[in-house]
Amino acid sequence: MTWMNSGPEGPETPVHRRRMGGRMRERGGPWRGHGAWEAHRFGGRMRRGQVRTALLALLTEAPGHGYELMQRLEAQSGGAWRPSPGSIYPTLQQLEDEGLVRSTERDGKRTFEITDAGREEATRRAEEAGGDPWAGARAASAYGQLREAIGTLMQAGRQIARAGDEAQVQRATEIVREARKQLYGLLAED
Repeated sequence: MTWMNSGPEGPETPVHRRRMGGRMRERGGPWRGHGAWEAHRFGGRMRRGQVRTALLALLTEAPGHGYELMQRLEAQSGGAWRPSPGSIYPTLQQLEDEGLVRSTERDGKRTFEITDAGREEATRRAEEAGGDPWAGARAASAYGQLREAIGTLMQAGRQIARAGDEAQVQRATEIVREARKQLYGLLAED
């Protein structure tokens, strides 16, 4: 259900609402995964300066479109940061307005690449921060570390499925089943 509401964008901005517990609530907030619960689970949100620094760092590695950059940032941070389009796209536009990145249309997608001025800014920001912006988030988030460990386990499983013989695949299956039992055992300890 869409309602019109006054807001900072103008006198009639759409507000999406849904019925929850007999009341109308705006979509968003903690029940949608963008509030306090997610901040606890994934190690917190990035501050505006960190978003700029992270995007510049990612674009020094390779150009990308907005959604791809969001995925790369989540992967680089080991799942500690899950950026939203609302933080990525305005920052990319601002970086473009400042001449730090430029965009081109490729395959129907707006792809961003870093300029020479952007490279200098990325280097300066990395030196000030003492490294990549996601390094601390990845190390600080136990949840991010778990996600990273699961990801590497899945990569190993895919490798065995592709290159292993039948006996190796069966043994790998037993190892994963035993690991699953041990993880559920952790929950049973409480």
